[in-house]
Amino acid sequence: MKTINYNGMLSKALFILLLFFIMSCEKEKDVTVIKLGHSLSISHPVHKAMEYMAERVKIKSKGTLLIDIYPNQQLGSERECVELLQIGSLGMTKVSTPILENFVPRLKVLGLPYLFRDREHLLKVLEGEIGDGLLDESLSKRLKGLTFYDAGSRSFYSKRPMERPEDLIGLKLRVQESQTSITMVKFLGGSPTPISMGELYTALQQGIVDGAENNLPTFHLSRHYEVCKYLMLDEHSALPDILLISTIIWNKLSKQEQQWLKEAATESLQYEKKVWLEAEIEALNAVVKAGVIVTRPDKESFRELVKPMYEEFSKDPEMKELIQAIQAIK
Repeated sequence: MKTINYNGMLSKALFILLLFFIMSCEKEKDVTVIKLGHSLSISHPVHKAMEYMAERVKIKSKGTLLIDIYPNQQLGSERECVELLQIGSLGMTKVSTPILENFVPRLKVLGLPYLFRDREHLLKVLEGEIGDGLLDESLSKRLKGLTFYDAGSRSFYSKRPMERPEDLIGLKLRVQESQTSITMVKFLGGSPTPISMGELYTALQQGIVDGAENNLPTFHLSRHYEVCKYLMLDEHSALPDILLISTIIWNKLSKQEQQWLKEAATESLQYEKKVWLEAEIEALNAVVKAGVIVTRPDKESFRELVKPMYEEFSKDPEMKELIQAIQAIK
């Protein structure tokens, strides 16, 4: 029996998944089925958008191209799903930008705090030439970006009151496995602690961390408001989700199938933007009703503290040019 070495990329658990889901794009009786795994709950707006995409693909192809969706980390964490895409044992996934920046460093730009003036600015960037270019950045990693999904603005929440940057000093704050997020929290005076989303509720309960940062729907759906009664809407970053397909799987599809999939992904973004706004309103109302105290700080004092991050990024001429191009979008 031939031994396959994946250069340490896969854990034992992932290797088992590889064997179980060895065919992530199956063809049977002229029907192509693509497996899509992600970490979100079925009530999350982005999951609903992916369901919408799957339905649009089914309609466009008259049932000859199907997408099977596996939510709630059934097939692994975000990072594990990305690794499975790279070897072609999983077809598609949704990944948050901070996770993907570990594979595609240029995407770090999207994590710069206060880069976008507002939601309209963010969407113009993501749906324009800059966004298209960033989606293609992962091709060399055997990952093809199909579309961005709006994931709202991220804000801090904790067990202690927060209104100013000084209130973050000394707080142990959960962040994603992203150097940009870690650096941001350090500049704001907090103590960044990378923890997986699945372990965060328990970590908050046990005092391993004092708080975290995320968007409103996730704060609500994760039930973190049960532990953290203070939410500061500083809206420091607007990190989109990215819908990916393995290039190994993409290249197996016909030109017509590729067109159907790309069209459906784009249509699902338009659907998701509406669902997201509704989810944000619902989430804010729900956590306030549950007793969460919400503050809206003056963002300028936060912007001042993270300016050195822009100076560091701008040492790279290409990154400086990209930042300036994003800021120039009106």
